[in-house]
Amino acid sequence: MTFAQVIDFKTERFSDLDRLMDRWVEQTKGKRTASHSLLGKDRADGNHFVEVIEFPSYEEAMANSKLPETDRIFAEMVALCDGAPTFTDLDVVRNDQLNATTARRFFHEIVVGGNLDAIDEVFAADYADHDIIKEQDTVVGRDELRSDVTGWRSAFDFAFDLDRQICEGDDVVTLWTFTGTHTGDFQGIPATGKQVTMTGTTIFRFKNDTIQEGWWHYDIMGLMKQLGLMG
Repeated sequence: MTFAQVIDFKTERFSDLDRLMDRWVEQTKGKRTASHSLLGKDRADGNHFVEVIEFPSYEEAMANSKLPETDRIFAEMVALCDGAPTFTDLDVVRNDQLNATTARRFFHEIVVGGNLDAIDEVFAADYADHDIIKEQDTVVGRDELRSDVTGWRSAFDFAFDLDRQICEGDDVVTLWTFTGTHTGDFQGIPATGKQVTMTGTTIFRFKNDTIQEGWWHYDIMGLMKQLGLMG
């Protein structure tokens, strides 16, 4: 379960503290387990700040706190504060933005970037896939998805523009535009070198921070026409 820590503090030396945080980010690069950090200033009190730090789990947060760099930076932070900071530990029970970020990670890092190993991080082991061009209504497991991504990457040199994302409950809906060059065999069609564009919508349903189920709807007929398969 995602975990967040809220740090509430006051300081008249924010510029010094800001530089301190930059130093912590630099010194813990490749070691820290924090996935996201947000710092806000109280509009009613310019010396009052609240920082929210997000971690993949409570255990990851504890590992982060044991870093020697974190210990040193915290001691220096306390010295810059007006009084001791207060901490609130939260188990995150809902985070739509996190799910949207994970959905974007699939398109940008996995499909376009080619990091297929990340499929195991982003998708549940029993992920259920619903794709309009497949004979089976539902295909379960990550292997089929990995094969699909490999097939599209071998057939096209492409990019995705994510035109819009809508989050509701555990669902993230992504409207996208696919633009690419046909460079390899696709559905039995040899490479044509043609530039193609296709629009589509993907719905991902999340559970425990991973994608549990996906529905794909896209203009496959329009793509086939562009490749010269249909008149």
